[in-house]
Amino acid sequence: MEGRLRILLLSALCAPCLWSATAVAAEGGAEQQVIQPQIDRREVGIDEIDSEDFEISVFGGLLSTEDFGANAVFGARIAYHVSEGVFFEASYGRSTTSESSVERVYGGLPALTDSGRILSYYNVSLGYNLLPGEAFVSRNWAFRTALYVIAGAGATRFAGDDRFTLNFGAGYRFLATDWLALHVDVRDHVFDIDVLGYSKTAHNLETTAGLSIFF
Repeated sequence: MEGRLRILLLSALCAPCLWSATAVAAEGGAEQQVIQPQIDRREVGIDEIDSEDFEISVFGGLLSTEDFGANAVFGARIAYHVSEGVFFEASYGRSTTSESSVERVYGGLPALTDSGRILSYYNVSLGYNLLPGEAFVSRNWAFRTALYVIAGAGATRFAGDDRFTLNFGAGYRFLATDWLALHVDVRDHVFDIDVLGYSKTAHNLETTAGLSIFF
């Protein structure tokens, strides 16, 4: 009986202490929930990149017409980028050829008239970006680039005739800004020719540099 009284007495003494501790803990938790952390967020600027899919360009360089020397060539191209990797391109180029190797060696009558020496071509091609990436000019300054291959078909007007032409090659695109790009291209234009009295398949290597804009 005496032991039970002691337990009841101790319980009565400890109850207020437990209640006070619980109240303090609850009050402290409420205060912690009310306090909001002050975080200084850094403003981050994100460059806006144009999403236009059309690209128009002008180019110039050298066209080595088989048997008729290497001559200046100029032209224009328009491309439509279907995706990051695939694009279609239409091209037009024009060059004036020089004397043929036979004319230079043997002389005599010219093989072509002045108008016949003008070579012009147009074609439609399919291109694929093999290695899209970046070129770093400095530690914090980079430009987007792409190495691509291209092939297509069209026609070449030369020596008074239209000749079915296949073309294939490769190029390198360097984006100076989000809308301006530089190009370097090497392409082969292949067509049949019989101007010098015999028929053969001619490979005409073209090396050009160009400037293009996206719109």
